[in-house]
This record gives sequence, C-alpha cells and structure tokens, in this order.
Amino acid sequence: MAPDSTGKLDGTRTTANGARFAGTWSTRTCCLVGLGRHVEHRMEERFSRMRAIKEELGDNDDDEDDLAALERKMQSAGMPQNIWKHAHRELRRLKKMQPQQPGYNSSRVYLELLADLPWQKASEEIELDLRAAQKRLDTDHYGLVKVKQRIIEYLAVRKLKPDARGPVLCFVGPPGVGKTSLASSIASALGRKFVRISLGGVKDEADIRGHRRTYVGSMPGRLIEGLKRVAVCNPVMLLDEVDKTGSDIRGDPASALLEVLDPEQNQSFNDHYLNVPFDLSKVIFVATANRLQPIPPPLRDRMEVIELPGYTPEEKLHIAMKHLIPRVLDQHGLSSEFLQIPEAIVKLVIQRYTREAGVRNLERNLAALARAAAVRVLEQEQVVPLNKGVQGLATPLVENRLADGSEVEMEVIPMGVNSQDISNTYRIASPLVVDETMLEKVLGPPRFDGREAAERVATPGVSVGLVWTAFGGEVQFVEATAMVGKGELHLTGQLGDVIKESAQIALTWVRARATDLRLAATEGFNLLEGRDVHIHFPAGAVPKDGPSAGVTLVTALVSLFSQQRVRADTAMTGEMTLRGLVLPVGGVKDKILAAHRYGIKRVILPDRNLKDLVEVPSSVLANLEILLAKRMEDVLEHAFDGGCPWRQHSKL
Repeated sequence: MAPDSTGKLDGTRTTANGARFAGTWSTRTCCLVGLGRHVEHRMEERFSRMRAIKEELGDNDDDEDDLAALERKMQSAGMPQNIWKHAHRELRRLKKMQPQQPGYNSSRVYLELLADLPWQKASEEIELDLRAAQKRLDTDHYGLVKVKQRIIEYLAVRKLKPDARGPVLCFVGPPGVGKTSLASSIASALGRKFVRISLGGVKDEADIRGHRRTYVGSMPGRLIEGLKRVAVCNPVMLLDEVDKTGSDIRGDPASALLEVLDPEQNQSFNDHYLNVPFDLSKVIFVATANRLQPIPPPLRDRMEVIELPGYTPEEKLHIAMKHLIPRVLDQHGLSSEFLQIPEAIVKLVIQRYTREAGVRNLERNLAALARAAAVRVLEQEQVVPLNKGVQGLATPLVENRLADGSEVEMEVIPMGVNSQDISNTYRIASPLVVDETMLEKVLGPPRFDGREAAERVATPGVSVGLVWTAFGGEVQFVEATAMVGKGELHLTGQLGDVIKESAQIALTWVRARATDLRLAATEGFNLLEGRDVHIHFPAGAVPKDGPSAGVTLVTALVSLFSQQRVRADTAMTGEMTLRGLVLPVGGVKDKILAAHRYGIKRVILPDRNLKDLVEVPSSVLANLEILLAKRMEDVLEHAFDGGCPWRQHSKL
C-alpha cells in the first residue's frame, strides 16, 4: 500500500512488476478467497497429473481397485444410516490422500474394520428343543443338576420370546468344575457362535473400550475384536475370569464392563476406536469367576450368580470313566485294546493322589498313566496287520527272486490309514491293565492317606476346622500350645485381621469361662499367669482370613488347657460371639465336600446353617454325621470323646 501526498495509506498495492492495485478491504478478502481456490485447483491438477503418470506406468490399478472393493464391502455391511454417513465421509477423505501420506494406513484400517463388523449379520438360531438341550448338557456335564436346570429355564424363555433380554449368567466356582464348557454348551444348544474373552490380569480400560485413534498403535477393544472374529452380531460371549481384573492409572476395566452388561445401555456401546455406537443387545453374555468378593458390587448387581461347587468322589469317578479316560486315550493315540484302567484304580487315584474340587489333577494323573502305556506299546514288537489295506505282493518276479534266495527290498505301506487310526496298526499280545504296583511306579507314593487327621490330633491343643477358598473347601488344622511367658498371645500362619480378632475373642471367652469349664480351680484364676499362648495355622505360606474359625480356635484352646484330645474324626466351622453364640457362615456345601474328601465322619455346623444342607448331595450326607450347635457349649459337647464332662457346671 502506498502513502498519498499527506502520508496516509491510499489502499493501493504495488505488485512485483510495478503495477498498482487499488481496492477496498472487502475486495482484497475476495481476492484471498479466490487465491485459495486457485491453489486448491492447482493441487487437484497436480494430483490428476500424478494419477495420469501412475496410470501410464501401471502403478495405480491395484490401489484404485482396492478402494473400490472397500467401498462395495462397506455398502454391503448393513451399517445404520448415521454410521454409513460417517464412514462414507471418511472414505471420501481417504480417496483424496496418497498412500505415502501420514494417516493413510490408519484411515484404511479403520474403514476395513467398519466394513468387517457384523452390523446386521446374525447367525440363524436352530429350533430350540429342550429335550435335546437337556440331553446334550447331561452328555457334556455330569451332576450340576441345579445349574443345568437354570440353563434349561433360560432356553425355555428364549423359545417363547426370542427377543427377550435374558439375564447375564455368572458361573462362580473353583477351577476345573466346568464353567467354561457350560457356556460353550449354551452356545451349542442355541445354535450360536461362541467367543471367549479372557479378562484375567486385565488392568487397562482400553482392553474393553479400545484406544482412541489419536494414539500410535491404537486398536479396538476385545469385545469389538471378538465380534469381528465370529462375524455375527448375536454370539454367546464368555467373559472369563471376570474376578481377576485389576485397576491402575490406565483405568478400571470392571467399571467399563458396567455399560457392557447393562441391557439398558449396551444398545449403544461406544468403543473409543470406533467412535460410533455399536449395538450389543443381541449378544448373550456369560461370565465366570472363582470368587465373588473381588467383583465390585455394581458389576455383581448386573449378573445372576450361579454357584458351581466341587464334585464328590462318586461324581469324579463317573466323570473319569465316561469322559476323562476316553479323552486321555484319544489324545495319546491309544485305545482300550492297549490300556485299561479299572474302576478300583481310578478310586485309588481320587483318594490318594487328588484332593481338589475339580478334575484337572485327576486328568493329569490319568494322562501320566497313558504316557507310560504308550512307551510300553512302542517298546514291544509292532506288527502291521495285512487286513488293514496292505496289498498282496504275490507276483512272478518276486516269487522267482525268493526262489533263488536273493534279497528283495520291500516297503510295506498300510493303505487307507489316517493319523487317527495309526494306533490301530499296532498289535500287542494283551492290553495293559493298570494295577497298584504300576500306579505307584508311575505316580509315585500316595500323596494323601486317611491317617493324617488322626496323627495330627493325637496331642491336646489341636482341632480340625473347615474353611472355604477360591479352589473349594479345605480342611484346616489349628494348633495351640502354652509356654512360660508374660501372658501374651502369639499368632502365626499368615493370618488376616479378621481371623486375628477371632483368636482374641476365643481366648477371652475361654478365660472368662475358665471356672465353669473346670479349667481353673478357683474363681478369678488367670489362665495366662506366667505363660504365653501360641496359636498356629499350618501351611504358613497360604494367606488365611475370615470369621469361620472361631469355634475351631475355642476348641483348640479348651483342649490345650484341659489336656484332653479332640476327636480326630470331627471337623467344625462357625463364627462365635463374646457371649458364646455360634453364628452361621458361608460356603457350607464346599466345606462339607472337603470334609468328605478328607475322610472326616462328623461335622459340627451352626444351627442356622441347617437350611444349606439341602444343596449337599444325599450320597455325601449319608456318609457324614451332621451335628448342629447353637452355643459354644454345644460345640465342646460334640468335639470331645465322651462328651463334655463339665457341661453340667456351665452357666448357660
């Protein structure tokens, strides 16, 4: 702009060639807009020239065809209208980009994901037959009557109302009881595809919701990836180990699952990578967990919890004979012609080598026997039978060579034998039958026997308790001893705060009732005068906590101070108060099954846990004597041999 004679700007501009341009501010703005359009037009011309050059060189055909194929795939994906507008806008942007430009590959991968997702594609459900579903469940799973009945009820509702929003089932139980296979059976009964998502150890919220596309290496969440893998929008999706998710600075996956498992919200699930809503209402979600405590209460409220307890020895025997042994033989290339495991030997394996709620260790032991049998089969002479498709070689040439005594090289090839029938080509004189000698040679000496409880309760101060763990019920010994000291209480065994408080309550109750229980000669005598009490829970490497050891602690202390032994065939569980009341506890079924596995004959339970015995199999209750207790004096009456001789002096 040039100044006039007064020195003011006159709104003119001198160009490079000396020409002058005059105009108002609005005129110059229009010129700038026109200049921008001119630059854009020049860039399009340049891109057109580049495309023309590539066409002449033959380098542009594949890329053009790929984008056209991607557009056709997106059109046939069945996206909702609002999502199609978003995807089409992204596709137009991609067409204007060069493959060498930053962001080209990420945009293309994003559009390919949108095209691959099953927006409308659903698997055709088979006509539900409840009898066939029940038969399949009985074939795949032995026992679990209550669980299978709940699944049949769920399938019946689905048959009457296919679009019904069913609850989210959560199977809770120890490892190896069939939680994952039950979810697979539901998918088979419905005729739907099955996808499993493991959440064990997941601490990043992005595993559920995905990463935002602004991050390098971003990707969708596991749910969207699972739907892409099965290519249907209505699969049965298993959220495995939902109790083992964690949380850190990257977010809380359990909180992200609240939207997924809520039928009112998952119609528009928003994955950060997709950045568009996706309908998850057609997905049937099934969750599994070993424990309920780690699951946040809001997430637990969205699921229907179905508990799967451990198997009884009788159920394990049936599972081993009908399912495990045939599967183990097939996995090791054997059959009943090579290896036979009698029912009595399986019982010994269950009693002496496994004490678990599930059947995984039982299967491992059976696999060890199968491996030993495979070695013996191959060590013997192997003969290929001629009736297995081996063609005869009776030709004149061979007969003449044999008559002359010449050597003939022959290769015998069994025809029509596939990899699954290779074991049938071997023959042994007689099948290998497992006996006790072979059992100890392969599996080693027995790990468990029925004399452990009697040996450990042989001295006063030891009692037998029942506890619940994530792996099912367990038998827990409690040991107490006294020594010279200052009246202190020592607790060991990696104990939690609750169980430490239970031990303090137990000692206080015993000291307060010492005279009534004839533990002290005179009123006001201090049991701890001049001595300390040490209570230990063996298996010190295993953390322990909970209130259900209260009655066990009192029994151990009374046994210590009275120098009377507790009955070795009796185990107990229950929480106690300072007034001596016995309160109910949880996990009764798992605890009773643990006592049955351990060889315990008598179980002391709180009186208010009588209702929980309905869930215990009748075959287990037939071998146990259940003793109910309302007060601590009832527990002591049942725990000692011959009853409690001081009960008549107790002030109830």
